Amino acid sequence: MSLSLYSRARSTAAWRISIWTTVAFSICSAIAFVIMYLLVARDVQSRSDAWLTGEAETLSEVVANTPRDNLDTRLVAEVAELASHEVMAAEESNSQTQQSVFFLLTRTGREPIWVGPTPRTPFLGALPGAASQPGVPASIVVGGHPLPFRVVWNTAADGSRLYLGFADTAAAAMMRRMIVRFLMIWCGMALLGFAISAMGAFRTLQRVERISATVDRIGTEDLGKRLPEAEADDEISRLSRTFNRMLDRIQRSVNQIRIVTDSVAHDLKSPVTTIRGSLEVALLHGDSEDWRERVADAVEKLDRLSQTLNTALDLAEADAGALPLKLEALDLGVLVENLCDLFQPSFAERQHKLQCHVQAGLFIDGDPSLLSRTIANLLDNEVAHLPAGRQVAVSVCQCDQYAEMVLEDDGPGFPQELRARAFERFVKGQHSSGHGLGLAFVNAIVQAHGGCVTITDSSAGGAQIRIKLPLAKVPA
Repeated sequence: MSLSLYSRARSTAAWRISIWTTVAFSICSAIAFVIMYLLVARDVQSRSDAWLTGEAETLSEVVANTPRDNLDTRLVAEVAELASHEVMAAEESNSQTQQSVFFLLTRTGREPIWVGPTPRTPFLGALPGAASQPGVPASIVVGGHPLPFRVVWNTAADGSRLYLGFADTAAAAMMRRMIVRFLMIWCGMALLGFAISAMGAFRTLQRVERISATVDRIGTEDLGKRLPEAEADDEISRLSRTFNRMLDRIQRSVNQIRIVTDSVAHDLKSPVTTIRGSLEVALLHGDSEDWRERVADAVEKLDRLSQTLNTALDLAEADAGALPLKLEALDLGVLVENLCDLFQPSFAERQHKLQCHVQAGLFIDGDPSLLSRTIANLLDNEVAHLPAGRQVAVSVCQCDQYAEMVLEDDGPGFPQELRARAFERFVKGQHSSGHGLGLAFVNAIVQAHGGCVTITDSSAGGAQIRIKLPLAKVPA
């Protein structure tokens, strides 16, 4: 691997993932080995101590039952037997065995009996620090010997003291071999684990890199590209699907913004041109009598234009979930009845018959201004689009935990091709002179208040608009 390739590999997330994975695996395996090593060492020492304690008891019995004149010979023979046992267990030479086992018998007024490594002076100096309790093995460190000795002592009835020590060289060699072999296996496993984790991390992050490259190539002019989705249901595949869904929403939003921009530009062009023309005519004929009428007409058109812009802004805020609501307790029946009274002259001018039947006392938590505009939009649509001489009925009643307003007429109704899209922006009939924002505004305001609005056919053959708003939790 060249230096540049090595540097490039180290800068990737796969390299860091592999390193940390390998370090964590190595630490865990080392901890597991240390625990296993301590358990094995404790087990070996327990077996060694059991053997040492048993042999010490046997020697104590021999000392107690052996006549004084024949004691030395019997003890030497017993120690030789112990040494042969050690040779059979450790499969070492006799000279090595003699270096790992010692025996000492101290007697009052007589020369102590010593069998073991020479010189014995270091042992005699270390034995007083042995265990304070008889029959309990303890460790002593003897100068010149690499391994500590496990020592157990017993006291005979005549006051003599017997020491038996043992350094398990075979177990120590076995533990050293186990450490060396573990280190070899541990290094191999660490290298193998690093290679496997690096390969898996690189393969996984290559998919993420492809996603990043694809997303980087996607711009506002090329929103049709999508990320490849694998058949496997893993995190990377779910990430790709999430990106694709996000791109679908972005594409729809961009398309909607373009449509809204084009529609607003188209719809505002004619009123602005008309208003400009009216004002220019008023300026040119300022001395005539009709200039006031032209200015008043321009002001009226500016008011309509302002209303259209305010409605579009309210819709945008409602879609973004940022529409400010000034909620207060409202009697929906009273609000609808007041608006019907306000629109009675307009209905009468168009020879319509407006009937209003409301149930009082149905309080809702609503914004008076927005709800008034909502209901006014519906009534204004009836005035503007119904043929002359029609009947319109408005009713308000309680339906479960909702206050329900129903507006129906006996007109031609909504065209089937527009009914499914009636609440979308800038959707309007072929002969409509509006901007297609009225019903979209109604739907946005009703949903902002936690309600719903539906359009169906009325029993009289016309259209029926049904609005449901949740009742106030604490009635006024």
